[in-house]
Amino acid sequence: MKPENRTFIISGGSSGLGLATAYALLEAGAFVSVFDIQENSDLFSKSDRHVKFFKTDVSNESDVNDAVEGTMAWTQSTGAQLGGIIAAAGISPFCRTIDDEGNPHPLEDWNRVIGVNLTGAFNLTRLACKYLTKVPPEGPDGERGSIVLVSSVAATEGTVGFVAYSASKGGILSATLALARDLAQYGIRVNCIAPGPFTSGMTDSLPDKARECFNRELFFPNRFGIGHEFAQAVKFLIECGYANGATIDLTGATRVPTRLDP
Repeated sequence: MKPENRTFIISGGSSGLGLATAYALLEAGAFVSVFDIQENSDLFSKSDRHVKFFKTDVSNESDVNDAVEGTMAWTQSTGAQLGGIIAAAGISPFCRTIDDEGNPHPLEDWNRVIGVNLTGAFNLTRLACKYLTKVPPEGPDGERGSIVLVSSVAATEGTVGFVAYSASKGGILSATLALARDLAQYGIRVNCIAPGPFTSGMTDSLPDKARECFNRELFFPNRFGIGHEFAQAVKFLIECGYANGATIDLTGATRVPTRLDP
């Protein structure tokens, strides 16, 4: 599938990996519908009518439903039919199962991480697929769309203090093949990217000691990934018709430290 003149929904598209993906798809001639809690004014100033923003908490069913409906109305005005979904919204707060004072992990923090990272991705997928399944098929395979989910190397390499995050990303990893097979009858492909450490809002906020722990695990390239490299992987998964049910580990051979302190 070529991104040109197709509309792609990107959750978390105002910053980090989602924003890098938005820029890459716009450069490829696509239209981008951004679902996020904050608008990125720079993205809109550079992209004019090819971008639409919907203030959306992906853990809120009503928010997502309204944003999907708004996107479909927008596609009617642009003529760029729905092409797919990139579920890039995510949060990763630090919280131990039992903290140093003996307090258990707050359940509301667990629910929030699962709600944004896992339930949010599935909720967006199911609501958007109501329309993606009705897009006219194209090409010899009768393809209708492409979905890219975002897991993490932490799905299989959990570290101290990120139990909820690892669980949420493990859920994304496990759901990918099931979703691909579930949606195959409609000509919709589903793939996943599991990034290692990337330069983003999440990693920018890491304490210096935590960053040092990551730096000790770097191999080649000897740096964090950059957003454009993530976006390249997304674009490949959109364009490669035989990529389905797959997970790309985008890690630079890096593994997550067992703990983010010296």
